[in-house]
Parts: sequence; structure tokens; C-alpha cells
Amino acid sequence: MSLFSSEIPRESQIVPLKDAVVTYTPHFYSEQEAVQLYKTLLTEINWQQDKITLFGKTHLQPRLTALYGDEEIPYSYSGIVMTPRKFSRTLHHIKTAIENHTGATFNTVLCNLYRDGKDSNGWHSDNEKELGPDPIIVSISLGETRMFHLKNKQAPTERIKLALTNGSLLYMGKGTQKNYKHQLAKTQKQITPRINLTFRRLY
Repeated sequence: MSLFSSEIPRESQIVPLKDAVVTYTPHFYSEQEAVQLYKTLLTEINWQQDKITLFGKTHLQPRLTALYGDEEIPYSYSGIVMTPRKFSRTLHHIKTAIENHTGATFNTVLCNLYRDGKDSNGWHSDNEKELGPDPIIVSISLGETRMFHLKNKQAPTERIKLALTNGSLLYMGKGTQKNYKHQLAKTQKQITPRINLTFRRLY
């Protein structure tokens, strides 16, 4: 079986949000493909734990990260400056698959490894200047299912949460980063690790 030629249906669901285009594809990769990708990327990616500055305080990020890309365009957020390594063959195959699926093009992927329920990513928007005025971001989830939350910036009580499952794809299109914040919250459940690949275009 070819790892990157799945014939399973890639049916997408529209996420009902005002002023944002978001779709969710629960079976972008089959279970078997997703498990193999997870095992490969867990060891192939050069994971690191950076220090992050929030509200004037510096501490270790509650997750591991890595940046890969086609070009050596640095990416900065929360006091961190990352320079991408060249795409690995595996990451490039995934990039091509999501470009064919979405019609968007990407030159960078920010990789996140959430080791357990204590690892998280707080409320934020991916709106750094390097991403342009209204970025498209596509997220691939591998491993443990985690709850993903979105809330409207102007009406914070307008919220939605999604269970991002193994092998799924989340498309965050026009309006998402401008009008919404998102988070991956901590959980007290005993859970296994999750890899999250967020493809984006840097300028």
C-alpha cells in the first residue's frame, strides 16, 4: 500500500462560524496511514522546547515545536524567532496532498508535539505580519484526539469546539485569524501524544 495514495473518501464538513471559512475533514488520512505518519514524524522531526514570553514573563512552552519550509524565511511569535529547516520528504508529501485537496499553496509548516494532557496552546490568533493580512492555515492531526476551541473576538461567548481526530484535516480560511481566536486546552485525562502540523505561507 502506498502511504500517500489513500482512496478513502475525503468528505469535508463546514464548521458554522460567522465571518470565517472553516472546514473539517475527519478522514483525510486513513487510520493506518495516520499511525504510520505519526511514528515516522515522531522521530524524523527535530523537536525542541523554546522559551516563550507572555505578559512580561518567560517560561518554557508547554509543547515541543519545529519549523520546516521551502525557503529560509524566519517566523517569529511571542518573543521566539524560528528559522525553518528544509522540508523532509514526508512533510513535503503531506504538503502536496493538502495543496491538492484545498487548492491553497504553502511554503512552511509549524509542527507541534503535545506530549500529554498538560501540554497545550492558549487562546491566540495566527496573525503575525509574516503571514499576510488574512492567512489560510491547514492543520493535520496525528495521534491522540484533542479538543480544539474557537471563539469570536467581538463576541467571546460565540464559541465552538471540535474533536480533532487522528488523520483529520482542519482548514482555517478567510476571516478565521482576523475574527477568531483558537486554543488547544489542557486536559486532566490520561492521554497519549499528539502531533499537529500547521501548514501556512510566509511572506
